[in-house]
Amino acid sequence: MANQYYEGIGRRKVSTARVRLVSGSGEFIVNEKPLEAYFPRLGDVETILGPLELVGQRASLDVSVRVQGGGVTGQADAVQLGLARALVQMDPQYKPTMRKGGFLTRDAREKERKKPGLKRARKAPTYTKR
Repeated sequence: MANQYYEGIGRRKVSTARVRLVSGSGEFIVNEKPLEAYFPRLGDVETILGPLELVGQRASLDVSVRVQGGGVTGQADAVQLGLARALVQMDPQYKPTMRKGGFLTRDAREKERKKPGLKRARKAPTYTKR
């Protein structure tokens, strides 16, 4: 059982991330690329690594992520949620800490549909009296 791993699924908007944790040296791979190469935007890496930093496991776990769908923000938040869920599966004592840090709450906001007669979901055309 040397290849024991823990898995967590994270979702945000239309993005889905499958996160796997294995004990190792702190390597973080997203879609077969290093974390910093896949998420080069400022702040995304810190957002994703929040759960690992909270429990102090940054250097002792190898993380493998498969993420698809959506944009950069949705994917980053999906990876964060999947990582938190995988950590809780690995050690259930992390659950209160993760809950207090806000890492286990799924952001349920989705894109609102466009309505007929409107330009977008809520924006109406400019009213003209004459």
